[in-house]
Amino acid sequence: MNYVQPRSFSAPSFSAEFEPAIPATHRKSRRAPVSFDARVGRGGLDRALCRVTDLSLHGARLITYSPLKRGQEIWLTLPEVGPRIARVMRVDEFEAGVEFETPITEDDFDNLVER
Repeated sequence: MNYVQPRSFSAPSFSAEFEPAIPATHRKSRRAPVSFDARVGRGGLDRALCRVTDLSLHGARLITYSPLKRGQEIWLTLPEVGPRIARVMRVDEFEAGVEFETPITEDDFDNLVER
């Protein structure tokens, strides 16, 4: 019996250099650790307290006392800024990351960080 070596079907290989096209950070703006209370909801029965633990011009990280769902739009009332529409981008039990529909101003950001 003659042994026949199988043909190799692999493509020729070569090496190349690459560089990521996306910047190292996916953040749109600077972030700051904070700790202050805010409200979720416009008032009435759907209103709940939350704690803001991280803030940027474009969003915030919240500790909530009631569950939120990814993709949900909420009203988030920030102290001295007022109500803002925010979309829940990620959820991990009672922690949520939200993105503001309209970014807060640099002045509002600075005032909230200095609290």
